[in-house]
Amino acid sequence: MTGNRKPFSLPSKKGKSRSSKAGLIFSVGRISRFLKKGKYEDRVSAGAPVFLAAVLEYLPPRLGQVLDLAGCAARDNNRTRISPRHIQLAVRNDEELRRLLGTVTIASGGVAPNIHQPLLPNKPDSGKGSSSSESLLPDKPSSGKSFLPKKPDSGKVSSTGKGLPPKKRDSGKGSSPGKS
Repeated sequence: MTGNRKPFSLPSKKGKSRSSKAGLIFSVGRISRFLKKGKYEDRVSAGAPVFLAAVLEYLPPRLGQVLDLAGCAARDNNRTRISPRHIQLAVRNDEELRRLLGTVTIASGGVAPNIHQPLLPNKPDSGKGSSSSESLLPDKPSSGKSFLPKKPDSGKVSSTGKGLPPKKRDSGKGSSPGKS
């Protein structure tokens, strides 16, 4: 025997975790173990714990953002506590959160305030000529004329040039109009 020689071995490769392969901080192996032990399903695919770890890693900063926006909504309403209504307003006013939680119903959240554009009155133009769109409210007459039709007096000529007959008065003998 020649003594103290070690047998030849290949250089050892260190294993790379599934978390580092996916570029995640959350432990994919631990989530996989919990999915299998939890008996949610008999078989768990290789991609399911990776996807779940990615979702869990993505959500906490977004939840912090939701709480921050909901706190601002509460402060705008002079409140110190965040209610479901404030969370609803925060989610519906933020574009990214609206896409993320678009189909989610928040209990006691109410609805986002929204008035359709055709229902709003048009803003008057400042100093420019007449606007292309008509206003919903009539303008005040500048020459003192009224938009209401004039009530013709009996025997006088109306604006159409035709004489109107005088109105018949009820004699008051107990007969009401519409009854024979």
